[in-house]
Amino acid sequence: MTDALTWADRLRIERAVWILDACVANYLPRRSRAARRRELRLDLRAAAADVGSAEALRRLGDLRLLAAEYVAAEYGDRVRWPRYGTGILCIFLVEAVSYAAVNAGTSAFRAGILAASPHPVGTFRWPGIPYLSNYATVTFTHGHAATLGGAWTPLVYLAMLAAGVTGGRLWRLPTAWHLWRAGKRENAAAASRP
Repeated sequence: MTDALTWADRLRIERAVWILDACVANYLPRRSRAARRRELRLDLRAAAADVGSAEALRRLGDLRLLAAEYVAAEYGDRVRWPRYGTGILCIFLVEAVSYAAVNAGTSAFRAGILAASPHPVGTFRWPGIPYLSNYATVTFTHGHAATLGGAWTPLVYLAMLAAGVTGGRLWRLPTAWHLWRAGKRENAAAASRP
């Protein structure tokens, strides 16, 4: 039956199979994903032999919605939403570690100046921590020290973004959104039935 399929048809089918697999990759266990891939591949090849690959793929519909239905079938009504609180906590953790490192570096620089001269006067420039903070200027006048600068580099903000996305598991949002919308549609259809 599959001998009638051309290489282009097989490639279209494989593309659809792997797009679906990518959509459910973070939700379904490995064995379940492999079973879904096999099932979809066999069904699409059989349908493509009957009506052609283009029509078989058109009848399949939106792959993201199909992926959401596979996840719903696997987990039932338990929609796995992103963990926003965990993402925010991870952002604050990166911020706290970065702040502590920059503050420790500035304090160590100030202590080094005081160790070299007990009563320093003037302006001293600290180069900062590479990739973490910019330079800072420490000014000593009448025994008091004032620090200006030492801002974070853009790499720290990228690390915060990565921590928020990873900790919050924001890649779950599209599938969870589709599941939620599909559930709303089903509930509305069930309510309209007599």
